Amino acid sequence: MKHFKENFMHIVFLVCACVCIVSVALICIFLFANGIPAIAEIGVFKFLLGTSWKPSNGIYGIFPMILGSIYVTAGAILIGVPLGLLCAIFMARFCPKKLYRILKPAIELLAGIPSIVYGFFGLVVIVPIMQNIFGVGKSILTASILLGIMILPTIIGVSESAIRAVPNSYYEGALALGATHERAVFFSLLPAARSGITAGIILGVGRAIGETMAVVMVAGNQPVIPEGILSGVRTMTANIVLEMGYAADLHREALIATGVVLFVFILLINLCFSLVKKEDARANRKKQPRSRIGKRCHQPAEPDAADASL
Repeated sequence: MKHFKENFMHIVFLVCACVCIVSVALICIFLFANGIPAIAEIGVFKFLLGTSWKPSNGIYGIFPMILGSIYVTAGAILIGVPLGLLCAIFMARFCPKKLYRILKPAIELLAGIPSIVYGFFGLVVIVPIMQNIFGVGKSILTASILLGIMILPTIIGVSESAIRAVPNSYYEGALALGATHERAVFFSLLPAARSGITAGIILGVGRAIGETMAVVMVAGNQPVIPEGILSGVRTMTANIVLEMGYAADLHREALIATGVVLFVFILLINLCFSLVKKEDARANRKKQPRSRIGKRCHQPAEPDAADASL
């Protein structure tokens, strides 16, 4: 019976893994099968580098949307990454236990709030504030601030776990060498947790570049090349969700092709993350000294006194 249960669970796990792989493969096939022909019909350079998006005139250039996605994501990184990382450090090594019991559930609650609620918050709170300060409410800056808030739970959660996963001997060794509490955390624990922190940042970037509803409500949705951080902008995701409801024929295929470009962006981000992890693994291998046992195994054995007398 025990052997049967093990084989059954092995089959269940295998089926689940195959379903995940097949799902990703089907998504890729659908996107590329419908998007690549549209890109070929429009023209690769006209589609990717075109500065005008006028479906009624048969003009499909998504360069303004590409720039919009990059600008908004970059702004979210500049705002969210420092705040998230410092908050993770505080929670992992500086936060009192009583405050941690309140702060940790609050951050987890932020991760569970739907994006449409964030969008309403940005529309009702952030947009009027930006309107009073700069005279422009819906802009790249407003969308960046909102996305920076949205990626905080991801960055904080993953970074805190990475910092706590570092062996405490790193911290104690730094203190033994005369470092203060702050220097031990920032110069001993953080470098050791760099891989996990990078993973949190990459996940945050993936959410920022793929966010739709919140950006639609606060970015301005103008399909033109932005002139500054106070200009309205339309991202690739916003372009798809705004026009997919009534698009047809080549217009619909061009929107699917926009999804292909966005999919490639995410693949490039994941590829960069994989390369960073490999470089970190290589650096850690080079830093690790060979153990004494390994050295002794490679050294010739010395003759003992009995052998020498013979």
